[in-house]
Amino acid sequence: MAVPKSKITRSKRGMRRSTDALKAQTYVENKETGELHRPHHIDLKSGMYRGRQVLKAKGD
Repeated sequence: MAVPKSKITRSKRGMRRSTDALKAQTYVENKETGELHRPHHIDLKSGMYRGRQVLKAKGD
C-alpha cells in the first residue's frame, strides 16, 4: 500500500491545487473573417487553420 513518506504542507498542497481554478478561456480574432476562435485550434466556421483550408466551411 502506498504511504506518504512525509506530511504535505499547506503551501505545497495549495501550489498543486492552484492550477485547478477555473480561468476564462482565451480567444483570438480570425484575420480574414473577424470570427473569434481558440488559439491553436481550427476555426470551425471557415475551416481554416494557420492560413490553410483544413476542413470544409460550415456553410458549404
